Amino acid sequence: MRILWLVSFRPIGKSKSNDLFQSIFVDSVKSLNSEVWFSLTQFNEANVKRFIQKKKIKNFFTNISKKKLPPGKKYSNKIMLEKALDQYINKGKFDYLVFSTADIIVPNNLFETLNKINLKNFCSFVYPNTQVINGQLKNTFWPYFGIDLIIFKIDKKKAKEFRKIINYYNQYDWGVIENFYFAACEILKLEKINLFKKMKVIKFENDFKSFSEDRSWQINSWKQNQKYFLEFLQKYSLSKLYAYGSYYYLLYKIFRFRDLNFNLFLSYLIFYPYNLFKKVIKSLTQG
Repeated sequence: MRILWLVSFRPIGKSKSNDLFQSIFVDSVKSLNSEVWFSLTQFNEANVKRFIQKKKIKNFFTNISKKKLPPGKKYSNKIMLEKALDQYINKGKFDYLVFSTADIIVPNNLFETLNKINLKNFCSFVYPNTQVINGQLKNTFWPYFGIDLIIFKIDKKKAKEFRKIINYYNQYDWGVIENFYFAACEILKLEKINLFKKMKVIKFENDFKSFSEDRSWQINSWKQNQKYFLEFLQKYSLSKLYAYGSYYYLLYKIFRFRDLNFNLFLSYLIFYPYNLFKKVIKSLTQG
């Protein structure tokens, strides 16, 4: 079994905690006992090449100068996906295309579970993550924002369709990543499968301060990407709620009764009342 794994690493040496999380992530992937090739598109992040050589991982490495991005931008998930799909199409046969962040522990039964799904093409993921905050593992049902592991089983024909549709999409820095992936699933007519009741994805809390990425930076980045995303949605006549509805719409779109267990039911039960209540309170206090 041959896997192409789309990921990008943060600079090595700027944050001890992030360096540790990235190392744990790579080790968890290597423990899967599959032939994994990393699709690594970096944007001048320091010491990454030395890190992957030390970890002895198979990879397709591309470095793109930040000067080729719009002023002030650090990276682009759209460019990373372009490179990964080109590799998936042209670098031999792959069984799965995986997207993830580099701050998770990948469940060791991932491909064992995926191989039991009797569909030619599909998209699977794990929601919600099991969060580690301040070194403490939180409960497995709290509906944190973020889907950090998405797996595509697609043949070459679907991969070429995927590659074509991203010509009309743009993205830089933080935000709108999952929204785009699930909108793309709708265009590609891929069944979406939540693997949560079969496995857990442990997600580490990032050290954003070391990279000058505060909440204000995230919000501004999200709003800019939202504009690009709305153009993409209009091109393919998809609902603008993918861009405006945030996770309220996204969780609705990925909901399937067959994926439910008690903890996932709790997540949905908590997510909508809790977050809507927070929005109302925020609106009232700001008004």
